[in-house]
Amino acid sequence: MSKAIVYSSDPITLLGGGQASAEDLAEALTLAPKLVAVDGGLVTAQLAGSLPDAVIGDMDSAPPEALALVPDARQHRISEQQSTDFDKALRHVDAPVVVGAGFCGGRMDHQLAAFHTLLVHADRPCVLLCGAEVILLAPPKLSLEMEIGETVSLFPLLRVTGQSSGLEWPIDDLVFDPARFIGTSNRSMGGIDLSFDAPGMLLIMPRRYLRPLVAHFVQGGVRWPAREGQ
Repeated sequence: MSKAIVYSSDPITLLGGGQASAEDLAEALTLAPKLVAVDGGLVTAQLAGSLPDAVIGDMDSAPPEALALVPDARQHRISEQQSTDFDKALRHVDAPVVVGAGFCGGRMDHQLAAFHTLLVHADRPCVLLCGAEVILLAPPKLSLEMEIGETVSLFPLLRVTGQSSGLEWPIDDLVFDPARFIGTSNRSMGGIDLSFDAPGMLLIMPRRYLRPLVAHFVQGGVRWPAREGQ
């Protein structure tokens, strides 16, 4: 397992260099007060008047003038090019859950790479702010109070099976596979309970559920174990 650069017993905010507003950052920091800028996310943080607790990445998108305002002890350069900066940051933070802003919107390849990172580091819960939605890798079990008729989309990155209650279209006995069967545009019938047999399901729902999703992990919600070799 990668050695943590930043540790917190509270949630951590990761701020990337993609589309993220000052309002996105402010909302994330109300739930996850320790801020880690991911390479070019440093510029967004500084424009919003925030000084990150750490900057992690290969620093190819963080301008020298921006880095000059950050103490050297808070700069953590990871030069290898086999992973994205989001991957570098997520694997080097240790927290109950991470709130990610600035990893959606903009270039689609960057967004797809972010979803890949969620899967690779399934043991490190992370909820991404993506416009009007939040996206996370579904944990082994999740119970959530929801309003009737809210969108609950399930998109498999791998072959996954699961069980549900509280969904308009139950997922019991279904085999999800990105090349065969997906579960987008399901709807809640009130409170939902979901469980999955393996990490690999993206969960997409309205942004208003950011706070209860963060609370799930802060309150000790079950999470996936680390993969061998991580």
